[in-house]
Amino acid sequence: MSSLRRKWISDPAFNMFKKVLPPLSSTEKEAMEAGSVWWDAELFSGKPNFTTLHHYPKPVLTSEEQSFMDNELESLLEILDDQKIVKDDRDLPPEVWEFLRKKRFFSLIISKEYGGLEFSALANSTIVSRIATRSISAAVSVMVPNSLGPGELLSHYGTQEQKDYWLPRLADGTDIPCFALTGPEAGSDAGGIPDQGEVCYGTHEGEEVLGIRVSWNKRYITLAPVATVLGLAFKLKDPNGLLGDEKDLGITCALIPADHAGVEIGERHDPLGSAFMNGPTRGNQVFIPMDWLIGGSEYAGKGWRMLVECLSAGRGISLPALGTAIGHLTTRTTGAYAYVRKQFGMSIGKFEGVAEAMGRIGGLTYLLEATRTLTTTSLDMKEKPGIVTAIAKYHMTEIARTILNDSFDIHAGRAIQDGPMNYLAKHYLGVPVAITVEGANILTRNLMIFGQGATRCHPYVLKEMEAAANPDSKEGAKQFDDLLFKHIKHAMGNTFGALGAALTGSRFVKAHMSGPTQQHYKDITRLSRALAVSADFAMLTLGGDLKRKEMISARLGDGLSYLYMASAALKKYEDEGRQQGDLNFVHYAVQHCLYNASKSLNEAYANFPVKYVGGVLKGLLFPLGNHFNAPSDELCVSLAEAMMTPGAQRDRLTHLCYIGQKEDDSVGLMERAFLAMYNVKPLERKLMKAAKDGKVARKGLLHDRLNQALEAKVLTEQEVGQIIAADKLRYKAIQVDHFSHDFSEVRTNATTKKSHLNSAA
Repeated sequence: MSSLRRKWISDPAFNMFKKVLPPLSSTEKEAMEAGSVWWDAELFSGKPNFTTLHHYPKPVLTSEEQSFMDNELESLLEILDDQKIVKDDRDLPPEVWEFLRKKRFFSLIISKEYGGLEFSALANSTIVSRIATRSISAAVSVMVPNSLGPGELLSHYGTQEQKDYWLPRLADGTDIPCFALTGPEAGSDAGGIPDQGEVCYGTHEGEEVLGIRVSWNKRYITLAPVATVLGLAFKLKDPNGLLGDEKDLGITCALIPADHAGVEIGERHDPLGSAFMNGPTRGNQVFIPMDWLIGGSEYAGKGWRMLVECLSAGRGISLPALGTAIGHLTTRTTGAYAYVRKQFGMSIGKFEGVAEAMGRIGGLTYLLEATRTLTTTSLDMKEKPGIVTAIAKYHMTEIARTILNDSFDIHAGRAIQDGPMNYLAKHYLGVPVAITVEGANILTRNLMIFGQGATRCHPYVLKEMEAAANPDSKEGAKQFDDLLFKHIKHAMGNTFGALGAALTGSRFVKAHMSGPTQQHYKDITRLSRALAVSADFAMLTLGGDLKRKEMISARLGDGLSYLYMASAALKKYEDEGRQQGDLNFVHYAVQHCLYNASKSLNEAYANFPVKYVGGVLKGLLFPLGNHFNAPSDELCVSLAEAMMTPGAQRDRLTHLCYIGQKEDDSVGLMERAFLAMYNVKPLERKLMKAAKDGKVARKGLLHDRLNQALEAKVLTEQEVGQIIAADKLRYKAIQVDHFSHDFSEVRTNATTKKSHLNSAA
């Protein structure tokens, strides 16, 4: 039976599979082998085990990390003045640079053995997020040394001598690192860098030694203008066989002191006005000794795998942290502004159009924080989940763009006039930076998430590819036979399971959890099955063409991504003890994800290159149509109300947002105005009732109406004083900056008049 099965089914399939197998470049192969799979593989299986999800550790800081947050981090945030940093100095002040060095902010990922803080990925992310709510420029300056770069590469691959020398100097800020990978000809295609090095003999410190003569032209390198040590990626050749038989060794990483002869460094780019240091570096025929290669000569040509392994971790920390920071900042400030800003006699947050955008801001901020903490959990479990971190990087920066646009719409003119009072503009200009770096978002979505996820996360495809690539064809065919029939059984189970779930509204799908989120678990499982079936059909019918059908790949990747983020929202809800006040935010986040996942899958079917396959998939997986809906209007309004209500829920949702205590702090001022106005809400109701009763004028100057209320004994003098004080803060908080004609002087506070009493409270 087995021989007949192989003769008529497995062996023909094996031969066909070898033909349609998508060709993998060496860099793609290394990228896929470098990372690991995690919860993404559960979702791709069609049978996600949510017990596994909830057994992952809760995201909790250690006492040492929390102490750093409460002390060193708070002290840093107090001395940051983003207006001065971005507009005046175009740099962090010397005292800030010194503070960052002294308190070892550049050593978050360096082990204690070498003087570093050795914090968790969660702590690293939390620190960067909180700084970013205060200053994007400062956050980028901190995050880069703690992401892909010399510190990370040395920690994993450096020789003992390199670690002993460099890591203590990086930890205490004696040396500031940068890492040069991107150049004019190699951006997204980092594996195609043209920068070349050749193994040769040369003179170093008066002696002839074996080394490399390297030339490079790099750009967009963060911290390069102030770096004292340059990490450099280039392609290494050994035409004379001085290291061995291999002539083209491939991408290699070296560590070069910035003051080394021939290194050109110090010029700056201008990344949309942000003040973090970013610039080009060049070198022409610069000789470096062999022991400057990271890891020494043994790691010559192994640079691409080193980079991919480190980037698969760093991509899940840095840019997602910036995206989350934007969520926390916009949710806190937009809720406050929408309450204190009044038009047509009422807070603008009460208008449904504004509430719709506010609901999106609040719900997506919950989703951002959930995705941030789930992703850092994977990294703290020592996983290297390249697909998960790509999902986090792409979707979290895109969500940040969405909610910042919504926040701008709500703040309107208050957002577009720049100056010390504007707490949004500099973040708005920072969003394109987050969108672009560590893998441009278009590349990440179209090529990486599903392009690599389809093979890495699938329970059988990668193993089948390995069997097909087995140089022993006989053994490969035998392995393939076993895998193929397991694959067929798996695919049929998912197909019938997905069809049954679609016909019954997921009624009989195992829920894993009881309570108000039970249906969400069922729906995620249903769509997980649909995704698994869709992936199998796509790979079967498109084969090697799949990675060229980028729009199909992107939509299928969106399906995986939204299911991952929905899972994150559910885990956050459970980890935090099922907070009742958060439930509507959980519903919004999960419904948003399910709606977009199902929409993406249906769009993939509608545009499938093999039309009948798209029709079959739609008929099997959505036989009654797509009934997943976006969050309701009622849910949006409830989230907007929560954002305009002070208390534990609002504090939880925005706990990373820094609120300055200084009188001129723009976020702090808006917060104080919000709390003051909220506290006089009962008094405003008294005034409104008195107006209805004819005791107080319905319209007119607030000062006059308050006098009328005082005379009618509607309000006491103390209550009138409370309203006036709150209205002063409100009026001050909604101001925009104005300057002298040459912009040399800020005149905002100097010209604020008592006209705030003209408002209608």
